[in-house]
Amino acid sequence: MARQIRLDQIDDYAREQLEVLIRTATLEAEKRLKKRTPVDEGRLVNNWQVKQEPLRGSVFNNLPYAAPVIAGTNLPPSWQGIQRTEPFLDIVAKDIQTYVEIEAERIGRQS
Repeated sequence: MARQIRLDQIDDYAREQLEVLIRTATLEAEKRLKKRTPVDEGRLVNNWQVKQEPLRGSVFNNLPYAAPVIAGTNLPPSWQGIQRTEPFLDIVAKDIQTYVEIEAERIGRQS
């Protein structure tokens, strides 16, 4: 049976559900980025950070070589022009988009 919500509570309920979706999607993005991050000494994989704000979540890594590794561009000089990993930023972005679509539909069915 669907949950009953009074008309004056719809916006609060929708905002609450959206915040849950953003929070879980942000944590899922962090998990997937860590899973794909290559590990040598572990600095890159252990430096992923999550920032949660109302209706906004972000995952970032402030190491100077994070962007070249995840995007496959602007490689550090020490790599001598050789790509050592498959770029995975686009892959994770698509995965998270699909995750959000599935979770949003699940939330809608539960409501």
